Amino acid sequence: MPAVLGLNFHHDTAATLVVDGRVYAAEEERWSGVKHNHPTRKGTLTAPTRALQWCLEAADIKPEDVDAVWAASMRPNPAAGWWLAEEREELAALLPTPLGEHLRLLSHHTAHVLSGYLLSGHEHAAGLVIDAGGSSLGSDFGPGRERITGYDLWPDRIDRLHQGMPAVVPGPVGPRRVHSSLGHFYRNLARRVIPPGDEPEGSMMALAAFGDPQRYGTHIRELVRLGDEGEVRIDHPWGSAGSSTPLLLDGRAWTADNVAEQPEHKRADLAAAVQEVFAESVVHIARHLQRLTRASALVFSGGCALNSHLNGQLAADSGFDTLFVAPAPHDAGTAVGAALYGWHYQLGQERLQVPTDAAWGPDPGALPTTTVPTGYHPLPHLGPGLAPTVATLLAEHRIVGWVQGQLEFGPRALGHRSILAHPGRAATRDRLNAIKKRAAYRPFAPAVLAEHATEWFMSAGDPFMNRVATVRRCRADRVAGVTHHDGTARVQSVAADHQGLRDLLEQFHDLTGLPLLLNTSFNRKGTPILRTAEQAVAAAVELRLDALAVGDTLLLADHVPDPRAASLHTR
Repeated sequence: MPAVLGLNFHHDTAATLVVDGRVYAAEEERWSGVKHNHPTRKGTLTAPTRALQWCLEAADIKPEDVDAVWAASMRPNPAAGWWLAEEREELAALLPTPLGEHLRLLSHHTAHVLSGYLLSGHEHAAGLVIDAGGSSLGSDFGPGRERITGYDLWPDRIDRLHQGMPAVVPGPVGPRRVHSSLGHFYRNLARRVIPPGDEPEGSMMALAAFGDPQRYGTHIRELVRLGDEGEVRIDHPWGSAGSSTPLLLDGRAWTADNVAEQPEHKRADLAAAVQEVFAESVVHIARHLQRLTRASALVFSGGCALNSHLNGQLAADSGFDTLFVAPAPHDAGTAVGAALYGWHYQLGQERLQVPTDAAWGPDPGALPTTTVPTGYHPLPHLGPGLAPTVATLLAEHRIVGWVQGQLEFGPRALGHRSILAHPGRAATRDRLNAIKKRAAYRPFAPAVLAEHATEWFMSAGDPFMNRVATVRRCRADRVAGVTHHDGTARVQSVAADHQGLRDLLEQFHDLTGLPLLLNTSFNRKGTPILRTAEQAVAAAVELRLDALAVGDTLLLADHVPDPRAASLHTR
């Protein structure tokens, strides 16, 4: 029974264990309560201690039973060779002795791309990874870090054939290296668009739908130059981590400090211009990879692959027949890619089946039976009656916390730790944004029965909620709660074997004629998706949800009539 462990020690700390072809994976933030599990200071390494412990316990194995341990390197030293041994030693010291002795490192971007490719089912694929920065490039490519990396991927080999490189340009005190990180570019501009308190990248992507990209498009395009062979050059300092330089627009200096002073309509226009230039740049690189590899499929990963609007455009315009976005394209996903690398390329095991869900984490446990929160009463042991009961509540436009089965891995709630609602009313979206303390312009995603997806959207969506699709205009008024201002939605397609949402969606479809629900993550503002039943109860009370379903028990708010007494004919 082969066992391979993959780890990420940096932000989004995570552990993944593959045992006998089964995946166990969890992010440390679900125990720490700190979103992205950021270290206390930049550069600090953190072991995913509790996530790792859970993986071993869930698989019922001991550390000495693990055959291989892999982690993504992130040390940015410009030299070649020696730092890998130093980093490996530093990371190994954070692990129990048997695991530390097995630890080996692979590049950050390779771990990213394999977290998608080895789950994609494609024999041959081009791979693209774009993020703020990854491993040191070392002497093979010169000083610098991975920023944009392209691959030619096969079951028996991994060929790196495109590498974004820093440019050397004259500086006031001599030549300097200018980074061309699209991840930093997007984040830096987002900090000039989104006031503090909201996650800048995701919020800017949402706000872009309300803006005119032409207003500032010419200015933003002057910062990014697209060249031959997929080259992308970003003017300094916009492609680096520095975010203090003012951006001069309309005779005003835009900075992260004065962002709240800029009118929202102008911030939306800037967001639209940045989103458009960013997407054009990624499509430019992808088309180059298609010419190099002649592959029909593109696998996309890295932090920039969280941009669902980009992914929708990439699927349409990149020249590939198929786009597969890694289930967890952020840094936690490197733990998945590292484990799969050891499983397939080192131990020679068959690739895993293509997943339709990422429920790889712990069960929530049972609802506490000794205390019931004030304002709620339990409906216990509903068994098969849970789904029709909750479907009735949702048909009545109630908002329900939904905690079922194993925890999702990754940044999206996929129907295991979700807040669910009827998708038909824009007022529901507004209520949920108020409940979750989000900006009013932020949209919510639909989860749709996979076989009905193209009846409602112009493409089939994604099982991991990683890309947008255009809502069919003839249907948009019926799903106003999940239709964004630009007529798109980030669609999660729910397959027949989905253990979290499938039955409920079918029951809701029978009641309402709608094969979809509004699905958003079950968490408080600024905190990770919750893990346990106890956390769910506390959050449901704080967020004032109408009901909470955990296992086959329903906690119902006292002001809500018992749905079992309601008519079943609510179509």
